[in-house]
Amino acid sequence: MLTIDFDRLGVRPGDKAIDIGSGNGRHAFELYRRGLDVTALDQNAEDMTAAAEMFAAMRLEGQAPAAATARAEVGDALALPFPDASFDVVIISEVLEHIHDDELAISEAARILKPGGVAAVTVPRWLPEKLCWALSDAYHEVEGGHIRIYRADELAAKLTRAGLSVDHRDHAHALHVPYWWLKCAVGVDNDQHPLVRAYHRLLVWDMMKAPLATRALDRALNPLIGKSVALYLTKAEVTVASP
Repeated sequence: MLTIDFDRLGVRPGDKAIDIGSGNGRHAFELYRRGLDVTALDQNAEDMTAAAEMFAAMRLEGQAPAAATARAEVGDALALPFPDASFDVVIISEVLEHIHDDELAISEAARILKPGGVAAVTVPRWLPEKLCWALSDAYHEVEGGHIRIYRADELAAKLTRAGLSVDHRDHAHALHVPYWWLKCAVGVDNDQHPLVRAYHRLLVWDMMKAPLATRALDRALNPLIGKSVALYLTKAEVTVASP
């Protein structure tokens, strides 16, 4: 389930890309399928071991172009182990809401992005997230959980201060919002509740089959209650003043 639209972002085979806080690797895997030189980075060593194994399996099964490369590295978003201007593409999806010093993380991401490079940043949207917090403390008061709720304009301002210009704003995963509201209402750990189980089956069916009806409904509802907000960005080209 991708939150980022890579066609809109304009990624190209051969681009050097990093997925910061990649977790289970969903976006990194899609970048690899598209023929990019991909680095998945996360502070969780187990996740990175699993991501490396998946990259290897994809390579063996021919799921990525032969020229594409992929690696998984353990690292800290607050101190990225890469030189300035190292990547053409930077992805930070559903990560910043977990980080206390989010502006440092944004600054680090902007630092390693090449001038003219593109980035996509996603976070939970304000209204759906606000209702989840109101319905359940357990939803966010967990180790490593969400520590803030962003308004899109607030996030855009932080990204702009780091030297990234916002090209487009979008929303995703509207059909997932009622599922999380249900879980928060009945208990986030109560996966056996009949309503939660029924809605989960619906979501799995939708993800596996992608029927036109639910895809159209998701697109129609995204502007209203899309669970995530996605910002598509560009780093300014370096200009040299004439003598």
